[in-house]
Amino acid sequence: MRTNFVLVDFENIQPKDFGLLKDGPFKVRVFLGPNQSKIPVALAATLQSFGANAEYVVSETAGKNALDFHIAYYIGVLSTQDPTAYFHIISKDAGFDPLLKHLKAKKIFAQRSTSIADIPFFKPTLPATAEAQIELVVADLIRRKAAKPRTQKTLLSTLHALFFSVLCTHYSRRSSRSRSYRHCSRLCAAVGS
Repeated sequence: MRTNFVLVDFENIQPKDFGLLKDGPFKVRVFLGPNQSKIPVALAATLQSFGANAEYVVSETAGKNALDFHIAYYIGVLSTQDPTAYFHIISKDAGFDPLLKHLKAKKIFAQRSTSIADIPFFKPTLPATAEAQIELVVADLIRRKAAKPRTQKTLLSTLHALFFSVLCTHYSRRSSRSRSYRHCSRLCAAVGS
């Protein structure tokens, strides 16, 4: 299984959900600025349970984007050691986005998320077969009881809400929104609305 490096810009964001990473294929690096001399006990205890799969990286100097450059450097080093790895930067800093675009052009898998729970690993996946997709839709409609969509248009909107984020991941970023609507329309026809 592919190694997933989770690189946390702790100056920018202090996630509380590190526990999600415990049993997965993750290696965690928490990047700290030189002025962050105290680490919350809960964070230290959680990361300690990861053993060798977690470490702190402390920047020795302060400065604008200093920690961001450290993260970029580590992506470079780690991607040469493990070219198939996937890099997850946890930060609200959109300044990473040009770097991520460049990495993707170089076939290095990387993305930025604003929380650990937003990492694609934790997102639901599209059921493999059309039958499984229909079962998922039917189960959702049964769960809704009286709140079921009454027209094809509202059913299509419901299906879109149910599948859109999964479809975007499934069809990749090149996919258009209309492609997911076409898929949902096929599901509507299969359900018989």
